[in-house]
Amino acid sequence: MDHLLSEDQLEVKRAIREFAENEIRPSVAARDESGEFPAAICRKLGELGFMGVNTPVQYGGAGRDAVTYAIVVEELSRVDPSVGVIVSVNNSMICYPLEHFGTAEQRAVWLRPAAEGKLLGAFCLTEPDAGSDAAALTTSATRDGAVWVLSGTKSFITNGDSAQFYLVFARSEKGSQNARGVSAFLVPSDSPGVRKGKREKKMGIRSSDCIELQFEDVRVPAGNLLGQEGEGFKVAMTSLDSGRIGIASQAVGLAQGALEAAVAYAKERVQFGRPISEFQAIQFKLADMEMLAHAARLLIYSAARKKDHQQRYTHEAAIAKLFASDMVMRITQEAVQIHGGAGYTRDYPVERMLRDAKVTEIYEGTSEIQRFIISRNLLTA
Repeated sequence: MDHLLSEDQLEVKRAIREFAENEIRPSVAARDESGEFPAAICRKLGELGFMGVNTPVQYGGAGRDAVTYAIVVEELSRVDPSVGVIVSVNNSMICYPLEHFGTAEQRAVWLRPAAEGKLLGAFCLTEPDAGSDAAALTTSATRDGAVWVLSGTKSFITNGDSAQFYLVFARSEKGSQNARGVSAFLVPSDSPGVRKGKREKKMGIRSSDCIELQFEDVRVPAGNLLGQEGEGFKVAMTSLDSGRIGIASQAVGLAQGALEAAVAYAKERVQFGRPISEFQAIQFKLADMEMLAHAARLLIYSAARKKDHQQRYTHEAAIAKLFASDMVMRITQEAVQIHGGAGYTRDYPVERMLRDAKVTEIYEGTSEIQRFIISRNLLTA
């Protein structure tokens, strides 16, 4: 697959893989157990330019293309998808909308430090009664002179406990329904009225924090409105298109890590007098795993290249995310199967990898939502 990449992309791949092996791998198992947020790792990634991979240099980012962004998230997730999703959210769901919808002042105050890793952001769209049906959100934003007053509850917010600011979507037009009348706001996490709920006790990606947030009459300056009033849903959907490339890349990285673990174990594990890698049943499992990971990676690169050429890529991003999330579930299950009973214990990393994989079918649009997007595009073309 490397033959498809430029020398610059290969250089980034080598650099991020070395960082992941040396700086991230030693603490993965411990952080999975404790749920500790990798704050020091994120700071180092910011210093290296990976918290704003696609963000233009003039705004504090690395100024690289979307394919390079996919490579970075994959290589991080190959070792630890918790770190992978933190980086994905900050790049796709925070830096990307700030770059495309922010004012010059907002780019200076919020985008630059986010891209440099000095500030971490969180994307606040989901609510207790507005998950896949995101347009059903009820968080309100009421204008009061020079400020907006936000009230409501957001749930399952990645980076919510560790972020210094939030991108919050709220209904700014009273009585509006569905996607109409929604606006996006930049909210400092220490604003009066912001209440953090408990950290969710998740099945996987446990060192990436996920919490509920309550906004109780939070007063936000009018200058913190991101984009045009009433066009917040456009901001959200544009961000999610980009984010799906990130989550697909997370899935591929995790699958690659599981495949490598399965190959290594198959070479070591001896049964019936020889390594199990010599049995065709195991060889065929590994072949299928390699095929699926390879195909998913190509789908991601296709979507990323369309993004790089400023072409609409909603359809391709949905396909990549759907295929990659289905693929990683199959590969991690097979990796556990190849390990046998050992794979069902925490003595081997494939147990964690299987737990980590499931969420890729859920967040940033469930697999069912991706199928809806893909079929809608087919039927309305």
